[in-house]
Amino acid sequence: MVFGWGKKKEEKNDEISPQKQIRLSDVSDITRQTLELKTSQILADIKSLRNNTEPLIKELVIIGNTLEKDDLQVDAIDKHLRIIVVRGKQQVIDMIKKDAVHLPNIVSYNDAENLNIVLNQMLKKIGDVLGRQTRVIHIFAKKYAEKLKEILFQMNSNHVKIQHLLRNHEQTKSTSDEILKSLQEIIDLEHDLSKKEQRIVEIHEAMNQLDKKIISLDDSIKKIKTSDQHEKFLDLKKVLDDFSIKKNQIKNEIDSQFAKISRPLSRYEYVSSLDKEQKNLLSKLIVDPIDVLLSRNKDSIILILENIRKGISSGSISVKDAEKSLFQITEIEESLDGFIKQVHDFVDKRQTIENQMLALESTELSSLTKELNRGLSDKEDYELKIKTLHDEIAEIHSNTPKLISDIESKLKFFSNTVYVISY
Repeated sequence: MVFGWGKKKEEKNDEISPQKQIRLSDVSDITRQTLELKTSQILADIKSLRNNTEPLIKELVIIGNTLEKDDLQVDAIDKHLRIIVVRGKQQVIDMIKKDAVHLPNIVSYNDAENLNIVLNQMLKKIGDVLGRQTRVIHIFAKKYAEKLKEILFQMNSNHVKIQHLLRNHEQTKSTSDEILKSLQEIIDLEHDLSKKEQRIVEIHEAMNQLDKKIISLDDSIKKIKTSDQHEKFLDLKKVLDDFSIKKNQIKNEIDSQFAKISRPLSRYEYVSSLDKEQKNLLSKLIVDPIDVLLSRNKDSIILILENIRKGISSGSISVKDAEKSLFQITEIEESLDGFIKQVHDFVDKRQTIENQMLALESTELSSLTKELNRGLSDKEDYELKIKTLHDEIAEIHSNTPKLISDIESKLKFFSNTVYVISY
């Protein structure tokens, strides 16, 4: 049961805020000074409320002492009721003696927070006891009831005001921290912006040096490419490229001839028992014979062909037309020297051309070309980095006004002054 006091309705005060032009560098000092001023004012207001509350506690103590001496004329009431009244009276007296203590002095904000705790606990304990004994006080100690109600109403009113002031300070401090945080973000962005702009300057300088190097490399490469030696190298390269056509002609001729006996060759691979070297040779004759038509393989190839001939003749290797297959084997055996000579001559001539090209090939040209390609790749990387940095700078330029606007809004709430920040 509540003994009986309530809260006063808060009054709303609308004021027209003045406007002031400031620099971004002024924000920190304005925020700090405003916070100090508001904290000082809040402490002064809380101290005043504390001083207004202390006499009320003394009045409670006086009432408790007076009540202790007052017999409340309980002798004239029922014995059982008398016990309830005496016990309730004693609880009120004990509570006042124990809980109606002096309030802490206000010097710092911590003192104000401690005052709030002490006063809150005091009002709760007093309210609990008076709530339980409200009938005893209002019926048998009626002359004390109104005064107690008046004192406790005023104490609670003061406590509500103290709590309101503390909440205001917490909100003020929070807003102050938010302003300083946004300010630090802007400072960090400015620092980051400066670094990025400096990095762009450095990259442009590096690109200028790289452009000079690229031009120099390109000139050196052109000089080498217009030399007689390089002209001869290109001529040989063309000859080598054209020579590859000759290889295809030889290959097609050989493939065409061996294709005629592809069936018996394949059958022989399955029915024969060959060592690893001969089996490998046979497989290549089936797939790409030009690769094994060398002088050192001639005897082995003839041996394979003669074994196939025997297999066809004996019937161990089945073919559609044995006579035709035997003729084709003979044809290949007769052409084998010619094929081997063509392959040998081709390989020999190609090696000669490659050796001549190797002698004429410019290692400097290869090195310069690689360096030029690296330079062009580095230039692309630089251009990409510059684009990325410009995008990041644009984002900083976009975010900074938002942070300034946020600071202006918070400063208005924080200080009741409209600050316009020049940046």
